[in-house]
Amino acid sequence: MKLERLLTMTMILINRKKVTAQELADLFNVSVRTIYRDIETLSCAGVPVISQQGVNGGISLIDGYRVDKQVLTKDELTSLSIAIKSALTTYEDSHAEAVLEKLTGVADEEVKQSIDQLFIDLSPWGPNVIFKEQITLLKKAIEREYCISFTYSTTHGCITRRLLEPHTLVQKGKVWYVYGYCTLREDFRLFKISRMKDIQEEMTTFQRREVNLSELPWDKEWHHPQNVVNLMLSFDSAITTLVEESFGAKHVDNENSTINIALPEDEWLYGFLLSFGHRLKVLEPPHIREIVLKRAQEIVELYKEI
Repeated sequence: MKLERLLTMTMILINRKKVTAQELADLFNVSVRTIYRDIETLSCAGVPVISQQGVNGGISLIDGYRVDKQVLTKDELTSLSIAIKSALTTYEDSHAEAVLEKLTGVADEEVKQSIDQLFIDLSPWGPNVIFKEQITLLKKAIEREYCISFTYSTTHGCITRRLLEPHTLVQKGKVWYVYGYCTLREDFRLFKISRMKDIQEEMTTFQRREVNLSELPWDKEWHHPQNVVNLMLSFDSAITTLVEESFGAKHVDNENSTINIALPEDEWLYGFLLSFGHRLKVLEPPHIREIVLKRAQEIVELYKEI
């Protein structure tokens, strides 16, 4: 732990040029006295640390001190830094922050400019404090192999209390999920985090089960033949661009303004089709036409009551 702290401290000093002992103490959750002992250790190891007293004082390195930057290429440094910055927009991780500090510490100005040329913000619009807390809690539970409990609401409004062995966090499209073994269903399940309420970390631990996450098992479950329906849709040519973005250009016949695609049938599908309003119509299959028509009529009746 001390070795990691010393290395991180060195990278921070390279990157920031000057920092106070109190800032370092707060960052590492240790006392100021411990920080000064670490400075002595670094000095004995040959790292040229300078400590200055006074209003503008602080801890710094002698100008010109550098570390070997050849462990990673410039492109690798850039890509890794961007990936870590993106991940930190959704959850708090002191270890990831420390790694990012190290990477930017050994990066030259060219790499630092490249890092700032692309920013991937994975967090939702607006205040996201609660969401970030949820992601952070789930990530810690996965790392520590602690079970979690929560109240879950399905698209049909069915509410159940679940106990889960969380295995991984998944971002699919713009939505975050947690994938794990559900003790209620006695099988692996994918839970949408936005539908999880009152998330609690339990004192019960678990051992990770054999599952190949590289095969994207949630994708296989989503596209399982028994859950998929073949659709033929027609659309207004005025929304061609939107249709291509939403369904994929390869499924769109622009000449006939039709779409042929297979999608999982659930509440999401009905809402998705209705989101295009009067500019998209279901041609096949008949039962999907009937469901969408019924939902549209219910919406009309709802607004008649106003």
